[in-house]
Amino acid sequence: TWTFTLRDGLEWHNGKPVTGEDCVASIKRWGARDSMGQKLLSVIADLSAPDAKTIKMVLKQPYGLVLESLGKTSSNVPFMMPKELAGTDPNTQLTEAIGSGPFIFKKDEWKPGEKAVYLKNPKYKPRSEPASAMAGGKVVKVDRVEWVWIADTQTQVNALMNGEVDLVEIVPPDLLPLLQKEKAVKVMATNTWGRQYSMRFNVLTKPFDNAKVRQAVLYALSQKEFLDANSGNPDYYKECKSVFPCGSPLESTKGWDDKLTGNIAKAKEMLAASGYDGTPAVLLHQTDTAGHNNLATVAKAQLEKIGLKIDLQPMDWQTLVSRRAKKDPLDKGGWSAYFTSWGSPDVLNPVSAAFVNASCDKATFGWSCDETIEKLRDAYAAETDPAKQKAIAEQVQLRLLEYPTFVPLGQFTTPTAVRSNLNGLITPTPALALWNVEKK
Repeated sequence: TWTFTLRDGLEWHNGKPVTGEDCVASIKRWGARDSMGQKLLSVIADLSAPDAKTIKMVLKQPYGLVLESLGKTSSNVPFMMPKELAGTDPNTQLTEAIGSGPFIFKKDEWKPGEKAVYLKNPKYKPRSEPASAMAGGKVVKVDRVEWVWIADTQTQVNALMNGEVDLVEIVPPDLLPLLQKEKAVKVMATNTWGRQYSMRFNVLTKPFDNAKVRQAVLYALSQKEFLDANSGNPDYYKECKSVFPCGSPLESTKGWDDKLTGNIAKAKEMLAASGYDGTPAVLLHQTDTAGHNNLATVAKAQLEKIGLKIDLQPMDWQTLVSRRAKKDPLDKGGWSAYFTSWGSPDVLNPVSAAFVNASCDKATFGWSCDETIEKLRDAYAAETDPAKQKAIAEQVQLRLLEYPTFVPLGQFTTPTAVRSNLNGLITPTPALALWNVEKK
């Protein structure tokens, strides 16, 4: 049994107090969609709020990942919200953004695709300890944050150098030399844990409904070409043939040493043996996200070398997000694969890594479906011995060679640039945090 007590002074942005019932409803909504949340909910016998300040979680069995699940830092975060919002169907988009945190979303100034505005929450009572990545005391030292979207990266950098903006979250490596000469600008890597590039298969549509075709892809692709084309600077990337991040406790190349090296001859041989019928693979190609916009084009060139036909469909990221949610056939807007990246903390283990999730319709876009992987994920979640956890993770990694759900394409970090009059940016942190930041 786990018991959580809410701290004093928590209040929603609409002025109502935060209650245990709100949090129970929020955890249930998050758990219906998130990879780790699904596993956690599957072992919960009872989740309730005995009183306004208490959350009680009774498990059916010992489970090793309770805090790791609730402490997730991105995709998908178990954000708390009022129970009337949390009661929204988990597959339906929320229409309001009401939280209890240090910033308040200013909906009337929101211009989708252009600008989001957040105001300091004057009623927020931070924890007493110093800020620590996503935890600790979240003390806001500015009155207002404007998050502005500028499509062209050169324009972003020019705006920073001219003092029109204070921070550029992701600077393409080819523009770093401009900033490194600028005395009024500091360049740093806030997310030193890095991210993992990934190619995600859709197992419902041809040609990647065939596991043998997916196996051929593992041999055909070369990590280094993806890293060179998208990150570009070896100071900010590294090849990593581990399903789980290099530098993490579960790092292992077992079974993967000969994969991801661009072995065209081997890949051709495997594709021929797969019975591939010539159906073009539809690759969704995001064109507007720095450091990601050449992933699909590199894959196209590499896969065509082994005889796969490729239909490359360019689009912005928002369109891709809409397209990837569809299970339609290829001729009606369906897709075969898309490319993205995950923060290393999101893919640290078989339960947290959404692309490892193989729970069929409950899995994320791509809908991988494999009973063996799911049994191993359950075994990992129930284990508390780190050595045994690592052994299970290696079994998962080997199973992914037989039933590939995605392709890890290497690790990278992204430089963030800030004007020198901005202090207090928290680092290292897996996602940009703007509490503790002071502008002089």
